[in-house]
Amino acid sequence: MPRSRFAPPLGLVVFVVGTGSLGAEIAAARLLAPYFGASTLIWANTIGVVLVALSAGYWYGGKRADRDPSLTGLYKIVLLAGLLTAAIPFVAEPFLSVGVRALDSISAGAFAGSLVAVLILVATPVFVMGMVSPYALRLAVHTVGETGATAGRLYALSTIGSLTGNFASALLLIPLIGTRRTFLVFALAFVVVAVIGLRQRRLALVPVGVALLMAVPVGVVKAAEQPDRRVLHETETPYQYARVVEDDDGDRFLELNEGQAVHSMRLTGTYLTDNIWDEYLVAPFTVLDRPPGRIAILGNAAGTTARAYGRYFPQTYVDGVEIDGELTDIGRRYFDMVNPRLETFTADARPYLRATDRRYDAILVDAYRQPYIPFYLATREFFELAQDRLRPGGVMFVNVGHPERSQDLEKVLGATLDEVFATVLRDPAEPTNTLLIATDAPASAAQLERAIPSLPEDLRPRAAEAAARIGPRLPGGKVYTDDKAPVEWLIDASIVEVAARGGR
Repeated sequence: MPRSRFAPPLGLVVFVVGTGSLGAEIAAARLLAPYFGASTLIWANTIGVVLVALSAGYWYGGKRADRDPSLTGLYKIVLLAGLLTAAIPFVAEPFLSVGVRALDSISAGAFAGSLVAVLILVATPVFVMGMVSPYALRLAVHTVGETGATAGRLYALSTIGSLTGNFASALLLIPLIGTRRTFLVFALAFVVVAVIGLRQRRLALVPVGVALLMAVPVGVVKAAEQPDRRVLHETETPYQYARVVEDDDGDRFLELNEGQAVHSMRLTGTYLTDNIWDEYLVAPFTVLDRPPGRIAILGNAAGTTARAYGRYFPQTYVDGVEIDGELTDIGRRYFDMVNPRLETFTADARPYLRATDRRYDAILVDAYRQPYIPFYLATREFFELAQDRLRPGGVMFVNVGHPERSQDLEKVLGATLDEVFATVLRDPAEPTNTLLIATDAPASAAQLERAIPSLPEDLRPRAAEAAARIGPRLPGGKVYTDDKAPVEWLIDASIVEVAARGGR
């Protein structure tokens, strides 16, 4: 096939398009995270749709190449892939906002929503990308005897390109320039290659236009749903989308990913929250007869509990463990996360516990990516590790977030804790949060009642309310292990069950 001496080599074309195919997959998962979270199911949806779209593109690209094998046809495909990729982030926000509101109204769960979103937003450009490799192969093969070597070379270049796109997206582009501009970088590479190959002067402005789109301010990814709240800060961290909102009273809230749950709060004029964080201040006294000497908060976020301990129990040492170091920075900047005895650690909860030689009077587990708790923090092996890191008479707390009126996850975690600890109690503190209390020491609501007079005055009403709620764990539930812990399926099934009941 004759080629202009200015046309990009076919190997370069398939390499560049290969970077976009996997790079778009990584960016698409990040694009979905603020709306549907970043669970294994969302990744499964994204990967599955990308693979199906690529496969369909390979099939159709091969057929089209046999009908019209021309360099012009190839570069037009690459140009189309670039334009479609550039459009993804601009179409995404309004579509996903509408989609997530519709799903929230029927509680249909993240699975269906993420699947539809990926299908519509990502499948079409990835399908077009898939057409490139077989089309380029058809152009590169001149004799039957060179088919194998040529195919091997081109598909190797495509795969190397995919690996490059994967690591460039995850390690470089998304952290440095964000999700939208990551899509635009790949789109720009596509259109530059295509325009050079097509050599049409009127197309020279296309790469300029895509480059100019990178200068468009990203703005607020998700507007605050309540009209009396404004967004103070938002960022895409290496792990998630995070934003800080403030209401008219000056109260601040940290929202992660989907924004349907608050992960930290700071209310004006008080260290209390009238929420689950207050329970961490009083629940230790179901076991302990004095304030804990040292606690570990696994999932410290912006430090709501750590801040309150500094106010009410200033002698308690607090180890705040948070996998996302940017949330720690947010806590210091926006949530007054000040406690002279707080030491923060940027680490995943379980590896941190495994590595530390410290022992604790209390370990608090509050490490949700709403609505899922990481499976490896819900297993017998993890609870055994936590038990080993407790001082004699110590206590472990697990905040169980769940759909309203659903007890399936609580039963599983209660049964798993019961395999490890001598005593497991529950405090149904909120409609969507139950605090599980696990210890090898004697524990009871009566013990908490006896401690009330010695508590700071602000905490006494909350302690009394908690003592009235606390009881034994719910019966039933399977024991989860590292080998089998289908947390996400359990939560999605619970969401569907609640939806089927129609809120009854």
